[in-house]
Amino acid sequence: MLEINDSDKLTAAALDRLDGDGALRGDEREHARTSVSTDTAEALAYLVDPIDAVREVPGVELTQASWSSEQIDYDPDAREWALDGDYEDDEVAREDEED
Repeated sequence: MLEINDSDKLTAAALDRLDGDGALRGDEREHARTSVSTDTAEALAYLVDPIDAVREVPGVELTQASWSSEQIDYDPDAREWALDGDYEDDEVAREDEED
């Protein structure tokens, strides 16, 4: 999971990289600019290479990667965001699940 604090900066960085990509032809560049400008996941995908994220992980070979995004309300104190053992009242949480 990733939180994007400033989607405008992310989009601007992706557009800057697109503008400097000499391998893109005019029509490809314009299509990519439109995608990056209208979808934060596309901007992120243009900046982050998933192969680089796992290249050094032993025993892992990336065969496919995809991105998606949605806007959500994030409450760091909510139970659904707690990692195992991080919920303040774990005993009560277990009792609630049993009911």
